[in-house]
This record gives sequence, structure tokens and C-alpha cells, in this order.
Amino acid sequence: MMEKLTRLFQEMVAYDSPVTKRIAHTLKVHNWARMIALREGVDEQTQLIIEAAALVHDIGIKASLAKYNSSEGPLQEKEGMPLATELLTRSGFDDEVVQRVAFLVGHHHTYNQIDGIDYQILIESDFLVNLEEKNIPLDSIENVKSTIFKTPSGLLFLNQLFGLND
Repeated sequence: MMEKLTRLFQEMVAYDSPVTKRIAHTLKVHNWARMIALREGVDEQTQLIIEAAALVHDIGIKASLAKYNSSEGPLQEKEGMPLATELLTRSGFDDEVVQRVAFLVGHHHTYNQIDGIDYQILIESDFLVNLEEKNIPLDSIENVKSTIFKTPSGLLFLNQLFGLND
């Protein structure tokens, strides 16, 4: 598992180079996703899916910027699915993992169709990073907490990161 994730990480760094902000964002999302998944006790296959999805979740940004001069969420989702599929297949992931990760990449800005712990953890991890990077006001963070966050670990980390009450 670690060998495939390491190779995937290297591929994503090369893909996003030299945009260090995007690489740093990916690293932060991956770390939160990994820690939330470990604390939630997911099985090994789900852990792999979560970590792989976190590493490639924004793979569609470059293509959407090139095609549409925009990186809006729906465009990232549209452009990201085929790119994630190609990269994961080339990196030796099995078809089940490839299909689920591609689905997650293609829906990581869609919050009303969350259908599994892998999806939930990816969304929460991306939000943890985006809230911090974009300096979102505390009242908006409270709203996100009540509408998006569901896992005990994600809620714990959100509360700790932003000094919120349980």
C-alpha cells in the first residue's frame, strides 16, 4: 500500500510542479485524511482509497484552468475524473480502487450525495485545509461544522484547529 501511495505522491508533485501552493494543499489534505481515517478505524482498502483520493483530489485544476480559465469546483470534478483514472491505472492500482477514487475526485465539491466514509473523510479533510488557507470567518466555520462534518475525528480536529466548542 505504501509503495503505491508513495509513487502516486511523486506523480502528483511532478504533475503540479512548480505550483508549490497546490502541492502544499495536497499534502495537507492527505495528512488530515490519513489521520481521520486512522482514528476512525477504517479497513485497509478504505484507507488506501481515502489516501489515494486525497492525493489526487485536485488533479482537475490544471486542466480546468487551461480549458475554461477557471478552477471552479464543478469544472475540477469534470476534468479530474479521467485524469485520476489514467494516473491511478498507470500507477498500478486495482480497478475497484481506481473507480472509487475517480468517483470521489469527480464529486469532491458535491456535498449532498455523500455515500460512504471515504467520501465523508475526503470532504472533511479538504474543508479543514480550505478553511485555514482561505481564512474563513469563525461564524462560517461554525456553519460548515453543523452542515458538513460528521465523523468524530473530523469534528475533533475542526474544533481543535479553530478553537471551537464541542
